[in-house]
Order: sequence, then C-alpha cells, then structure tokens
Amino acid sequence: MKIAMLVPGLRPHDAVSNDVRGMSAALREDGHEVAVFAPHAQGVDEVVRAPEELSGWLDRRDGVLVYHYCVGWDFAFEAMRNTRARRVLRYHNITPPEFFADWSPGYVTACAGGRQELDGFAAMGCDLYLGASPYNNEDFTRRGVAPERCESVAPFHEIEQLLELRGKAERIPQGVPLWLTVGRLAPNKAYLELVDAFAAAVALDPARPPHLLIIGKLDPNLSLYGEALQARIAGFGLEPHITILQDADGAELRAAFEHATAMVMLSRHEGFCVPLVEAMALGAPIVALGSSAIPTTVGDAGIVWDSDEPHLVAATVARIGRDGELRANLRERGRARYADTFANAVLAQRLRRIMQRFAAP
Repeated sequence: MKIAMLVPGLRPHDAVSNDVRGMSAALREDGHEVAVFAPHAQGVDEVVRAPEELSGWLDRRDGVLVYHYCVGWDFAFEAMRNTRARRVLRYHNITPPEFFADWSPGYVTACAGGRQELDGFAAMGCDLYLGASPYNNEDFTRRGVAPERCESVAPFHEIEQLLELRGKAERIPQGVPLWLTVGRLAPNKAYLELVDAFAAAVALDPARPPHLLIIGKLDPNLSLYGEALQARIAGFGLEPHITILQDADGAELRAAFEHATAMVMLSRHEGFCVPLVEAMALGAPIVALGSSAIPTTVGDAGIVWDSDEPHLVAATVARIGRDGELRANLRERGRARYADTFANAVLAQRLRRIMQRFAAP
C-alpha cells in the first residue's frame, strides 16, 4: 500500500518529527511504500519530497494520506480535502491561543489560526482521526465526529537512543534533592506556577534546600515570558537554587532523569507529553498536575493531583525524597508502563492493528 506522510517540517529531536520518522519506519517494516512530504527538513535521516509532488505520487483511492496536524497550514487542508486517497488526520494538538494572550500576539495569531481548522477537518469526514492521545480526539468528537472514526496511538520517540547513552552529569546538580522538569519555556507549561511550588519546597527545608533543574529552550518570540520567569525566580531569591539549561544534549538529559528526586510537570495543556514517558523509561518518579492529556499519559506510573497548590506539590516531592519504598515503587511502575505501553515496538503493533482497516479485502 502507498502511504504519504505530510508534515509541516522535520528537524532533529522534535516530537512531531520523531513521530513521523518512527511511524514511517514501522509502516515500511510492514511492507508499505511510504514517502514523506514536507516544505523543509534539516538534520534528519529521511528522504523528504516537496509537498507539490504529493498529488502525483499518491493519485489512487487505494493509497493513504496521513497528515500530521500540529499547526495551521492551508496547503495541507486543501490536500486533505481534494485527495482521492483515504485520509488519516494524525492530530498532535495545538495549544489554545489564550495561553499566550499576555506574552506574544504572534503566538496568539498562529495558535488561533491552527485551531480554526479543527471545524473544517471535523466536517471533512476523514477516514480516520488518529490522535496522539484520547484527549486529542475529544477535539473532534465534540465537533460531531463519530467515536468509531477515532483511534489513538502515542507518539513514536527517540527514547531507545536515550537509553543507550552514557549520562553526562557535569552540569547536573548533585548532592541535594533534585526537582526536574523538561519542556520548552512556554506559558502553557506553567513555569511560573512551578517556581511557586519550588519556593514552598525551599521554605520546607531551608537548611538543605532542593534544586530545580529546568531543561528547555525559550523561543525569542516568548521573551516576555522568559523575563517574567526570571523575575519570579528573583522575587523569591531562588537564583542559587534554580538552573535552566537551554542547550542540554541527550547525555545530560539522561543524567538529569537518573539524578532527579522527581520529574515535576505542572503543565496546563499537553496533547501527550513525551518527557513524562522519558521519565518513566529512565526511572524518575513523576509528580504532575492532572490537566489535559497528562492523566492518560501517566496512568498509574506517577502521582497526579487535581491541584497544583504549592505546598501540596512541595510536600509530595519531599515525601518521595525521604521514602525509599515509595520512590522505588514509582520507578518500577514507570519502567513497567514504558515497556508495556510506550516502547516503540508496542506502538508499532498498535499502529499495525489500526492500519488494517485500510488493507485490501
């Protein structure tokens, strides 16, 4: 079967790009002919065709077009509407624009434009709506898409490569309880609220304060948010206790997970959240706010609260730090959930089952 992957762009260590490449590899292993179409690509080991070549390559009803929907893109919308092939909308979610209202008019415009296409895709009657999580599919069932047209497969990822690395800990704080969070520095990730919770943790034990390690990049278009984050840190006098690494490599990421007392994720909006799965695979206990897709991603592999009240979060991480049995149990459950639910081989099996609906009779 011919399968076209259409994506806005490919770049290294990007969650959507990793999913495209992993999904393509799994489908090729099943004997399908897969081609990737994108307007730009850099630093990836994948042959990429220009989007304008799509209609000539995939021009039959027995083919499948998979569009990785993560931004607004007029070309892709029209391609999905006009193709003769079967249509799969692989939905990674788009952050609601209100999260950026105080920080970036450009982000507000981009996110609003991307989410405006939800109505059109719902009305399009795609053959399959393939969410990265059940939470993502709710954007379509709320718009009238029948649940039987929806499936979910977690994103393919690079965690196997991460597990093969040797940790590099020179820049990773050691000898103190370590809070870790991973993800781009953006308002929906709730870093201001994370600092509030961390300040409560420092107040709990000022004689041996913990350290907060944030691994993530700041888009220059969100510079106002970065300034607000620095101001919040300074307001509590926490500069000596917080490290932000915007240039961490895979070896440092592995070391961070291995040394963490807990991976603390207070994000308000996630379509899936791959860093939580990285924490599971590498044995970092998880403490999270149960927003958006986070509860279904974490499952029973972490502590998920309905509240991010600072003292509740601080007390939870402190308990993990002093309770070896709890810490070991969380690590064991995380590794088991990764192996049973999120390893790429497991995702490939689930994808194979779902794609059987397109097999010739």
